[in-house]
Amino acid sequence: MISKLTKLFLLSIFFQLLLPARVALADTGPKPSMDFEFKQDVTGEQLTIASGILYECERPDCSDAAPLEELGPQRLTCEANHCSAFAYGFSPYHRLEIQFSDGQTRQSNIFETAGFNSKYTVTVRPGDLLVEAQFSLDVFPRTGTLLIACLCALGGLGLLVGLIVVVARRSNKN
Repeated sequence: MISKLTKLFLLSIFFQLLLPARVALADTGPKPSMDFEFKQDVTGEQLTIASGILYECERPDCSDAAPLEELGPQRLTCEANHCSAFAYGFSPYHRLEIQFSDGQTRQSNIFETAGFNSKYTVTVRPGDLLVEAQFSLDVFPRTGTLLIACLCALGGLGLLVGLIVVVARRSNKN
């Protein structure tokens, strides 16, 4: 009986060796994000984004505004017609300040965090920006995918262990 348990133990260790080794990374959990899609209400040349600042505010009037700090993945990044922000946690109120290719810096209205993965439409007007939240159902898309993958892996592992137990018991009867 001891030899069969030893074989089962060695077999389980062998299966663990087949699994790929992964480097453990800290701070890999999902982070709140904001996506800003820009549309232009300005006639004439198409403007592109030169740089941007996302101000975080605790007060509804944004009198305590402070730029979103760049800490690890936490930052605002902008491309020609799109900006996105990741943070460890956002304040309840925000204001965007974007410098465009025409050299003009436009500031947005004060807007609230719309959810964990917030999506906004930013209308570029001649003198300012209008930020409006978009309705979105994808509250935790990355977490949901990860949860499904973990459940599938757990189910597969359960089937494998069950198969090993059945084979071990059948060989015991013979």
